[in-house]
Amino acid sequence: MAEPVVLLHGVWMRSPALLMLSNRLRARGFAPVRFDYASLFRNPSKSMEKLAMKLYGFGNGPVHIVGHSLGGLMAVETLNQYQKLPPGRVVCLGSPLAGSGTARVLHQKHLGFMTGKSGPLLRGGLMHVPEGREVGMIAGAKGRGLGQVIRKFDGLHDGTVAVWETRIPGLSEHLVVPVSHTGLVFSKDVAERTANFLETGHFER
Repeated sequence: MAEPVVLLHGVWMRSPALLMLSNRLRARGFAPVRFDYASLFRNPSKSMEKLAMKLYGFGNGPVHIVGHSLGGLMAVETLNQYQKLPPGRVVCLGSPLAGSGTARVLHQKHLGFMTGKSGPLLRGGLMHVPEGREVGMIAGAKGRGLGQVIRKFDGLHDGTVAVWETRIPGLSEHLVVPVSHTGLVFSKDVAERTANFLETGHFER
């Protein structure tokens, strides 16, 4: 029986943006489920509660999670906060787990409405990933995106998130690819590496 994979979109997106990634994971033998939430107008804690209930609904698992950008933060923090969720691996795509400098600059320039109620989570990031959970990160290093207009980056970045912002303690693997922030959900190579990690815990087959 195909193992389910819950897919979470990022800020300013909705679940249809994940259709291509969903189809590619299905072709690799998984059963993707696109999780939709209001990233701007709903408090992340409410969306995380909804996500936890969704995960509990799968029973004993395994249930994997793939989150793009804010979606990765949502996934990891849900696993941090809720107990006895079904086992499974997690892949974050360009998620600023250490906090988003772009979001902080927007807040400083009184443009925090652009990140809505997800702003505090994006600005603050997380301290660590859940203990005992395999979490892999694919970070982009093709600097194309709105972030370049908003801020100056220190080192490699994907146009929205700096590579260093994707690193926090506890990650099982961290991979940097020449893909833009938005491109992470459309890249065939990223989809294949994501499937590899969900199968084996490693991005390389």
